[in-house]
Amino acid sequence: MLHDPGSYSPPVDHDEIALTPADGEVLRRVADELADIAALSVHRETAELWRRTNDLDSHRPMVWINEVPWHEMNVDDELTNLTTHPWARELETRLRRTIYQWKHFPADMVVSDFIECPMVIHSSDFGIHEDVDVARTDEGNDIVSRHYHIQIASEADLEKIRMPVVTHNERMTELAYSVMQDLFRDIMPVRVVGQSHIWFTPWDYLIRWTGVQEAMIALYEQPDLIHAAVDRMVDAWMAELDQFVDQNLLTLDCNNTRIGSGGYGYVSELPGEDFDANRVSPHNMWGCSNAQIFSEVSPQMHWEFALEHDVRWLERWGLTYYGCCEPLQNKLDLMRRIPNLRKISVSPWNDFRKILPGIAGDYVASVKPNPAVFVDDVFSPEQARAALEEAVGAGGDFSHIEIIMKDISTVRYQPRNLWKWSQIAMDVARQAERRH
Repeated sequence: MLHDPGSYSPPVDHDEIALTPADGEVLRRVADELADIAALSVHRETAELWRRTNDLDSHRPMVWINEVPWHEMNVDDELTNLTTHPWARELETRLRRTIYQWKHFPADMVVSDFIECPMVIHSSDFGIHEDVDVARTDEGNDIVSRHYHIQIASEADLEKIRMPVVTHNERMTELAYSVMQDLFRDIMPVRVVGQSHIWFTPWDYLIRWTGVQEAMIALYEQPDLIHAAVDRMVDAWMAELDQFVDQNLLTLDCNNTRIGSGGYGYVSELPGEDFDANRVSPHNMWGCSNAQIFSEVSPQMHWEFALEHDVRWLERWGLTYYGCCEPLQNKLDLMRRIPNLRKISVSPWNDFRKILPGIAGDYVASVKPNPAVFVDDVFSPEQARAALEEAVGAGGDFSHIEIIMKDISTVRYQPRNLWKWSQIAMDVARQAERRH
């Protein structure tokens, strides 16, 4: 996601990336360790299992962990950066986290056999930055509590929402690629990648500008305002996407890219028969949407004020994913109206015994166990296993499930509990392998 409603990020530009010999040696040493991991044949085997799941021909539930509280995870300095240059530190962090996860809680992780060099793409924001009061319980944690100050209260205020402008700094992309090639050409391939999967979520932004309670009341008292606001947000995302297409900045996501709030995007149907390797189009990729704030909104209003607006975005993609934290157990009829839908989020706030039979194997159920399992004084492996077995059992014999542990705001500085959870989840998943 390129936008951050909390702040403005200026375009990145450097005349050069001048690394010290010591920084270069650190990066090469870390990349060498990553290359050994990436060369393992298990990644091809796991990718095939993900493909089967997304093809609705699953072999067993798949397991993946993300949204990790990395500030709590450092053990034996495995995540301690040794480089000094800001560009090098950002790259080192990315590589070290990949290695760390593979060593300690890989689950069904797939490690790429190349190092990504992201295109230096800048998208201007939507014109409004959140005006917010923040409360923290841990200064090292990015997850905070917020109280939003209202910036949109009338249709006139909608003019504050601007259409984003996308630019690609080709010189900076080439500079970064050249430096990475010099560093890694004899260790791992380097591949330039553009904008991959896009997190499309108009309501996540609107409530930061309208207020949460105020937005819910406006669904009833000011429906025209809400329709106009959502329409303008969709217009903004569509304008941005058109620029990605026109400037040829899209990169495929039918690989080990996170899709929506779920797992990987490996699937047989994408990129499709009409794929042009020199120009990726939205119909070669996954789309997604959600309306997390609509947890207690009726199905009719969920359709009217969210999904009906989202459809013109969702219909542009080859396959789609819907949902995040909002419970969808009473809205499965709406799900079946979504173009090209393949995955449905099943958050902890659902009754698994209701929603999973309702999905009935027609879609991948992206099951999210409750991360609160990590906040007790003592981690309970028995509790973790029971919750996983309940979810997998509720799906029945014909379900297609990915188990996604996410939204982990804390492990109470006990990272080994997450390692244990990963082992338990894989044990449960393997016990549920289909017997053909």
